[in-house]
Amino acid sequence: MNKTYLGLTVAIMVSVGLIYVLAAPTEEVNASVILMPNDQAIVARGKEVYAQNCASCHGENLKGQADWQKRDAEGYLPAPPHDIDGHTWHHPDSYLFSMTKYGIEKMIGKKYPNNMPAYEGKLSDAEIIAVLSYIKNTWPKRIQLRHDQMNMQANSK
Repeated sequence: MNKTYLGLTVAIMVSVGLIYVLAAPTEEVNASVILMPNDQAIVARGKEVYAQNCASCHGENLKGQADWQKRDAEGYLPAPPHDIDGHTWHHPDSYLFSMTKYGIEKMIGKKYPNNMPAYEGKLSDAEIIAVLSYIKNTWPKRIQLRHDQMNMQANSK
């Protein structure tokens, strides 16, 4: 790995970590959330729940909506991809779980233009973990390993 790439990777991870710390409501984030991308029964259940609750926006193949990084006329961002091209893998398990369960506005403590619903009361914790485990299962092994390292750092705080 060259020094420029390593420096950029470290800078991104520090930025993501800072965003995570600043955005996460301390009483809601549960560091004990652990995704299980290698448990085929959980992944299969997650794929079903994803198809029923997430694919209509994030795409059947986790590709998200077109121009997902550009706000529309009302200030909303389209649904991002959950594959390697998106930013899902830049966040620890606990953050992904809380974002899915409680929504961005509860995470940051203020109004934010978004269309992502909170799934509290709609999906069980086990279903949310299954969906996120399914998503992680689709990432290349090298990205899964990087994500595991990020989780270790997040959980050591």
